[in-house]
Amino acid sequence: MSEVLSLATALAAGVLLGAFFFVGLWWTVRRGVSSDRPALWFFGSLLVRMSITLTGFYFVGQEHWERWLSCLIGFVVARLITWWLTRLSGDNQTGPAQEASYAP
Repeated sequence: MSEVLSLATALAAGVLLGAFFFVGLWWTVRRGVSSDRPALWFFGSLLVRMSITLTGFYFVGQEHWERWLSCLIGFVVARLITWWLTRLSGDNQTGPAQEASYAP
């Protein structure tokens, strides 16, 4: 029973880490495109999100591959949920991209 609880905790931690990572990415893109210094936003956000996420994976997984896998599954689930939730909001929907015309 302890092993199941350990895997469930790792799964929940993976969902939380994934939510932090992907919601942070979504927020960064929305802020970065309208910023005067978008490279600073994107690079700084990447460092913070990756540092926190990898540290979280390290502490959750420790030396057990089952926990690593459970945490990774939770991370992917959070990605799917974030994708679904951002698709539901109509304010970020864009039309198809216009093709560039290179004909003379």
